[in-house]
Amino acid sequence: MSDGNAAWLHPEAFRPLGSRRVLVHGAGVLVDTVFDEVARACAAYGGRARRSGEAAAGPTDLAPASASAGAVNADTGPVDAAPSPAGQVDAGTVPTDADADAGPADAGSDTGVDLVLALRDAAWPGAVDGAAPGDEGFLLTRRDDVPVVLADAPAGLLYGLFHLVRLGESAFDATRPPQRHRPATALRMLDHWDNVDVHPVMGQVERGYAGGSIFWRDGAARGDRARLRHYARLLAASGVNAISVNNVNVHATEARLLTGRLGEVAEIADVLRPYGIRVHLSVTFAAPIVLGGLPTADPCDEAVRRWWAATTRRVYARIPDFGGYLVKADSEGQPGPFSYGRSHADGANVLADALAPHGGLVHWRAFVYNHHQDWRDRSTDRARAAHDHFAPLDGLFRDNVILQVKHGPVDFQPREPVSPVLAAMPATRMAVEFQVTQEYTGQQRHVCYLGPAWREVLRFAPWGPGGPSIADVAAGRRGPAGPAEDEPGRDGPGAAGPGAAGPGTDGAGAVGGGLVAVANVGDDPFWTGHPLAQANLYAFGRLAWDPERDPLAVLDEWIGLTFPASATGDPALVRETLHAVMDDSWRCYERYTAPLGVGFMVQPGDHYGPDVDGYEYSRWGTYHFADRDGVGVDRSRATGTGFTSQYPPPWSAVYESAESCPDELLLFFHHVPYDHVLHSGSTVIQHIYDTHFAGVEQVLAMRQRWRALDGVIDAAVYERVAERLDEQVRSAIEWRDQINTYFFRKSGVPDRRHRRIY
Repeated sequence: MSDGNAAWLHPEAFRPLGSRRVLVHGAGVLVDTVFDEVARACAAYGGRARRSGEAAAGPTDLAPASASAGAVNADTGPVDAAPSPAGQVDAGTVPTDADADAGPADAGSDTGVDLVLALRDAAWPGAVDGAAPGDEGFLLTRRDDVPVVLADAPAGLLYGLFHLVRLGESAFDATRPPQRHRPATALRMLDHWDNVDVHPVMGQVERGYAGGSIFWRDGAARGDRARLRHYARLLAASGVNAISVNNVNVHATEARLLTGRLGEVAEIADVLRPYGIRVHLSVTFAAPIVLGGLPTADPCDEAVRRWWAATTRRVYARIPDFGGYLVKADSEGQPGPFSYGRSHADGANVLADALAPHGGLVHWRAFVYNHHQDWRDRSTDRARAAHDHFAPLDGLFRDNVILQVKHGPVDFQPREPVSPVLAAMPATRMAVEFQVTQEYTGQQRHVCYLGPAWREVLRFAPWGPGGPSIADVAAGRRGPAGPAEDEPGRDGPGAAGPGAAGPGTDGAGAVGGGLVAVANVGDDPFWTGHPLAQANLYAFGRLAWDPERDPLAVLDEWIGLTFPASATGDPALVRETLHAVMDDSWRCYERYTAPLGVGFMVQPGDHYGPDVDGYEYSRWGTYHFADRDGVGVDRSRATGTGFTSQYPPPWSAVYESAESCPDELLLFFHHVPYDHVLHSGSTVIQHIYDTHFAGVEQVLAMRQRWRALDGVIDAAVYERVAERLDEQVRSAIEWRDQINTYFFRKSGVPDRRHRRIY
């Protein structure tokens, strides 16, 4: 049966690999990890694993042996990439025992091999038409009817292994064409908002909806190496290669992780390293004062610069592959360079200079705005703030500074436009920040598969159709002139990991900030509280690796790995049910919550459940301005805050007009009458009524569909999801009734369908 703790690395997903004779060729920590994974799978399913120069190994004590080595359902979705243009990948001849101890050509003999995972070298040279796969890429090909994974570097071999697990039995199909796979973005990072000490308001994990931290508990490191190791496996299997282990809001205890408690960070790094995960640390900009005893943290003060340089040297002496610093500065009370009359570029560059000799990165968050606004002042617009602060600084940041920009201009709402900052700074490395933890999308109490939402952001073309996309910006291919040659991408030169040829470059001169997301895991047995929320974490890694993937195909991968056919009572029913529940769940959530992009109709503080006016008169600047005549925020140039002017053409013109603005964003950009007619043909007020009733009906249908899996999947997984769906039904009804009642009382316009509104 399925195992929520195993997530998308269910033991049964390894059966096709583990039932065969596998050769691993190469050396290094990550190759050791590859062999360990292979050996464990073979021990469980009766296969044989060996390394070059070693005798074949049979079942061991690593895991219980299985009497059966049967095949599994190969329906795991499409593969990553199309073949190279010429369709030719030459793995060389499978060597015999006399040739470098690499295994005989006869895969059917007692001493043969059924699969090879090899680093390319003299024994396994290999060749591919076009560019090599790079430090994290790999080739999947065949030679002498034996499947072969070839990689230039150990990380590529690790990712190749997990690709085989995704493919299942189909990886061994003799008709599979040769293919090259490599990540589109060099940095694919998760930010944990975990606190070492329990915060009196935010708890152990800020915006955490899956229990406590997996790193820290009540002021100390947890030291659960086995669980951390499994977490590293999950991340590597989805494509994540970097992680920040503490909250961006750095409190007093957490600040000391940089110095006196660095050893605890090093222990985490030691566990994650074998899976290619580089550790980053959130630091306070005031560290020279808080930790160093200096009277100032002025980035232009020479003593401050020396302190950061010396401290950073000590970090790398303890953690040689340390990734870098994550900084939230001059935002929501966090200290920053504004205190000294300095710019964000000044602040970021002093840290960048300290990190540069070691190949480290500064992730500088662009989430900066005035959080003490006067709700009476309609000229102040929180959505404008990041662009106003950062766009004038383009070109002033060091090469190893990555500006980390939330995908929308406000705060991870169910629907926002893409942040204009991402199109405004072509001379700055940009990372797109998503939120996997579901702060505003149901907090992992609601089913809300976010892959389709992220795909819309990644495909958005800021300079118009046919131009570079947000995915191109993240990968370093950006600007209205179009992508440059020889920059990262699945079908171009091999993308290296961060720091391989200068921090975050691919060796061809292209740089990008990659994709970053706020993590959603905790110490809950199911990792994410809601078992189906695991799909969001998996999808982030897979879309960061390849932003062009269909998010529903990614979901299908996750289903196949998490609920393998050999581990369920009715595989077809499981797959059909999960797609029915999850495919449209993001838009379903949007239907029964805040309408037409207006956002923030949530309870202040915990952000769960409806409160239409909860932020309407607050200092945070999140308003909808509903009155008896209409609703929405006027952000036009002509009569509003001028936010639309921050977009390049054609979007500045599209958003400027209520007639051309997309329906789903209308109330984000315009204040319109309730009888305004949408492109759909409905009025605004009737759209609000209809979607909120429809959203509840859809959630009721989700719950009913889920009941078909009672007795078909693991009972604990079934019961947890059933309990969460009951809560989702209750919450959706509350959303429907409060939103519809509010706008009925504001507008006085009845529902044309005469449904009950209170």
